[in-house]
Parts: sequence; structure tokens; C-alpha cells
Amino acid sequence: MQNFVFQNPTKIIFGKGCVNKIAGEIPKEAKVLMTYGGGSAKRNGALDEVKVALSGYDVTDFGGIEPNPEYETIIKAVALARKKKINYLLAIGGGSVIDGTKFMAAAIPFKDDPALLLENTGSAIIQALPVGVVLTLPASGSEMNNRAIISRKAVAHKRAIMNQFLFPRFAVLDPTKTYTLPARQTGNGVVDTFVHVLEQYMTYPVDAKVQDRLAEGLLHVLIEEGPKALIEPENYDVRANLMWCATMALNGLIGAGVPQDWAAHRIGYELTVLYGLDHAQTLAVLVPAMFKILERDKRQKLLQYGERVWGINKGDDGARIDAAIDKTREFFEKMQVPTRLSAYGITDKCIPLVVEQLKAHGLLKLGESQSVTPEVVEKILQLCL
Repeated sequence: MQNFVFQNPTKIIFGKGCVNKIAGEIPKEAKVLMTYGGGSAKRNGALDEVKVALSGYDVTDFGGIEPNPEYETIIKAVALARKKKINYLLAIGGGSVIDGTKFMAAAIPFKDDPALLLENTGSAIIQALPVGVVLTLPASGSEMNNRAIISRKAVAHKRAIMNQFLFPRFAVLDPTKTYTLPARQTGNGVVDTFVHVLEQYMTYPVDAKVQDRLAEGLLHVLIEEGPKALIEPENYDVRANLMWCATMALNGLIGAGVPQDWAAHRIGYELTVLYGLDHAQTLAVLVPAMFKILERDKRQKLLQYGERVWGINKGDDGARIDAAIDKTREFFEKMQVPTRLSAYGITDKCIPLVVEQLKAHGLLKLGESQSVTPEVVEKILQLCL
């Protein structure tokens, strides 16, 4: 196991009917900016419940945060918050709303051009306003981590930032708020969570037995419960397990002391920017192909994954690895997330465009071993067609 430092200050408030507890977490004198996206926060009742819980507070609304939150939209919220002298932010939604709100929290007190905060993975962030979360779409894990992903269509860029000041102060997780999610968002959420686990697990062994078993346990939960959510969207226990699984997948716990990959995510960002694919759709396409192309680098973990997660323990190594990759692809398809670029109308013309984007952004070596070069990306994308 590698050396590590683990600290997570986010308080989790979990369970049915717990939205009303947010008033105890936000100071009465706070000037709150309440952020949300489209219609989901209204459909599931979270927005109304939050307003009731914050009755008597000084609250300003800011809605319309897009999937893959857009920098220009977030900057409008920053201007509004400065005008209203906001000193507390409350995000109601999924990863996009939470990520956008985290960036607002850093940008509002920042004295220079907020775009600079997106450089060097957010190292310029030296302070941020407090952020609370009411989660309505489990997937990103942003409710309990210090990361945020922001898009800038004007420069065809999607950037990840990470900083200790971006941890939410608290996050409310009420599984009933996920009942009204469309099947597409439910499927995307499960696939996104699954790949978050794989990015921290599918590398090479470092004898981190605790992290491996935790990761494998989360994968089993997703495999068992994910398809049920599509059939029984109002099954509380299913939704509760998926919600907590998504949070645990990316709160730093299973990634402590182990090598991490994240190449699929980085390549996927370019597919999203170029073609507008959902984040989880890019991952469903890329991961099976990446495993095949990087089979040699990931051999030991692929065999372990096949045996412990899918029960594949017969045949030679190559056959077992192929079977594990096939099982992964089948699971993504079962969650109604297609795993081929052709299913999204994308042809091989995407390959040079994605590679050029990565080069333009200086991403010439990706993955846990820095072995995913532009030439390797080309091979991966060929298998994605």
C-alpha cells in the first residue's frame, strides 16, 4: 500500500425526510444563494422542501445550471452573489449543480479573473465560501469530495479542479428525491459510479487489501441494485444503496494509498465537448476498449476483477480477461447506456479530433503508468466504434 493522507470534513445527513435538517447546518444570519439546474429539483419536491426549511432566511435563487456546468452560466451566478453579498451557497441537484456551485464558492471572493482558478487543477484557490448540498442525482460523488468539473464551450475545454477548500460543509442525501429520475439519468448514474470505482481499482496491485475489497463490494452493489432501479424506481432500499454507493465511490476512501487511472474520464471529457455526449455515455464507450488495449498493464487487476466481481475463474488468462470485459460491457448495456460510438452516430472521424484536443491541452501521457499516449488513444477509439 502506498503512503497517503486521508481527511474528509463533509458531514452526511442521510435518510427519508431529512431535507428539513438543513436549517440546523446553516447560520441564521447567512445570506444564502440557492442553486439548482433544470426541472428535477422541482419534480422531486426538493426545491419546495428546502424553501420551507429555510423559511426566515435571506435566500436568493439561481437556477438553470446545465449538465456539464458551463463557465459562462456560473459567472452570472458569481456576479449575482457579489451583488447580493452572498456568504453561503446551497446546491440542490446532482454533480453538475454541485460542481458549478463549488466553483462559484471559490470565484466569488477571488479578486482576479475567475478563469485563472481553472488552471493547474485549481491550485490558485486559497479560500471559498461554505457550500451545502441537497443531493438529487447520485453519480458524481461531488457531494462528499473536493473536486469540480467545469466546461468552457467557448474554448472547447472541460477542466477538473481539486482543492481542499471545495469540500461541502454538509450534504443531505434523501433517497426519495431520486424516485422521479428519468431512466436515462438512473442508468448514467450507475455507470458513472461504476467507472469511478474502476478508475481507482483497475490499475496494478499494491497489496491494498482493504481498498480492493471495499471497491469490489461497491461494484457488487451496483451490479445487484442498478438494474432494479430501472424496474422499481420507487424502491427505497434500492435507491438508498445506490445513493450511498455513489458517495462512497468518490469520497477519497477507496482511492487512498492506491494508484489511480482517470484516463477514461479525461478522454471522455473531449467526447463530451466535441459531441455533447453525457459523461456516463463516454465512459461506457471507452472503458471496455481501454481494458482491452491496456490488457498487459492491467493484467493482474483484470484477472482479480473477473474472479471476484464476475465469478470468472476458468480458462486461460486471456479468455478470462475477455470475459470480464464482456461482462462489463453487458452491464453498461443493461443499464441502458450504449457502449459503441456508432450508437450515438459518431464515426471514426472523431479520432483525430479527440487526439488533437488532448494534444492541445498538453495531455500526452495519461493513466496510472502514464502509458496512454496519443497513439494509444487512437487504438482505444478505434475499438470504441
